[in-house]
Amino acid sequence: MPKLEAISAVTLATHDMARAVAFYAALGFDMHYGGPDAEFTSFDAGGGAFLNLIATPPDTRISWWGRAIFHVDDVDAMYEIALAAGYPPDMPPSDAPWGERYFHITDPDGHELSFAKRLAG
Repeated sequence: MPKLEAISAVTLATHDMARAVAFYAALGFDMHYGGPDAEFTSFDAGGGAFLNLIATPPDTRISWWGRAIFHVDDVDAMYEIALAAGYPPDMPPSDAPWGERYFHITDPDGHELSFAKRLAG
């Protein structure tokens, strides 16, 4: 049986590519392909993984599907970047009983993201 090695990419739907690109760029994601006027945009998500955006028609309903979790080296700094960019997170950074410091933020299309860091010990 092959062993799962890593997530290659997460692809999220958007009704407004320019707005979505601005959100992810403001949070520090580096664009790999596409852009505000593209039908498909890809951002580097670290470790060889990508966060993709795909344009969908305005009448396509985008609903909650789950959560993409990104490990970062400084959760509190990431939280401050989101605030400074005008994107208030859903909650402040917290230490979880499962051993991570994290916070959640919802992108303009309703996709929930979590930025986390494993706690020592």
